[in-house]
Amino acid sequence: MRTILTALLLANLFACTGVPDKVEPVNDFALTPYLGTWYEIARLDHSFERDLHQVTATYDVASDGSVTVTNKGLDKQDGEWQTASGTAKFVDSETVGHLKVSFFGPFYSSYVVFYLDSDYQHAFVSGFNHNYLWLLSRTPEISQQLKAQFVTMAKSKGFDTKQLIWVEHTSKPTAKN
Repeated sequence: MRTILTALLLANLFACTGVPDKVEPVNDFALTPYLGTWYEIARLDHSFERDLHQVTATYDVASDGSVTVTNKGLDKQDGEWQTASGTAKFVDSETVGHLKVSFFGPFYSSYVVFYLDSDYQHAFVSGFNHNYLWLLSRTPEISQQLKAQFVTMAKSKGFDTKQLIWVEHTSKPTAKN
């Protein structure tokens, strides 16, 4: 029985660093031009970003060679900034856009870059399954054409694009008194 439970636990841990069906990480990925700040333009809803807008993700290289990740967003309910810091490492090759990210100690989850334009200005990213999806941009606004491209590509890969949240970057709520 213990062997079965251990096997299930290990399978679950490794599944979190997998890639969703129909999703392929980009090849010829280069970390250096990916570093810096990205604006979250769209996402599928999940508890750790619920009610956040003006969301950004900033990537940098740590002294040990891993990637530091700092996510920041403004909570619509209380007007307070929320920040989460984590670490990312490549799953296999550093030229493949498949990393594992941890915000909670030894537990990692996939970060799969499945589209990246040649100038590193726009990225489509998924998690380990079809419940996690992001559109990132170097600017807080993008064209309607890019939005349509994102929706079409994400839908073709099995994501529920009707559930997308388009992140606000222009409103400035005030904190509740």
